Amino acid sequence: MLTSKQRAALRRQANGLEPVFQLGKGEADEQLTRAVADCLAARELVKLKVLPSSPYTPREAAALLADGTGAEVVQVIGSRLVLFLQKPEGSRFAGLLAGQ
Repeated sequence: MLTSKQRAALRRQANGLEPVFQLGKGEADEQLTRAVADCLAARELVKLKVLPSSPYTPREAAALLADGTGAEVVQVIGSRLVLFLQKPEGSRFAGLLAGQ
């Protein structure tokens, strides 16, 4: 569980990121969840965009993907959401999160 200070530090890091995935008309199925999990394993911090044609609200999509990947929701703002899953070893955010 992230503290509010850790969440704020991750929001700062995610500010300059471009969305890696877009969630549109299709369902948030196992294939999307697996792709997001793979991306989280590589990057740790991922930004996604929920299109207006999506059957999910951004909050619903964030909760669904966080459950499916084991990640934490850092932020949902407008149509964008940010997920975080820290690597067990070699995390680039370890110092950022430890100092908070």
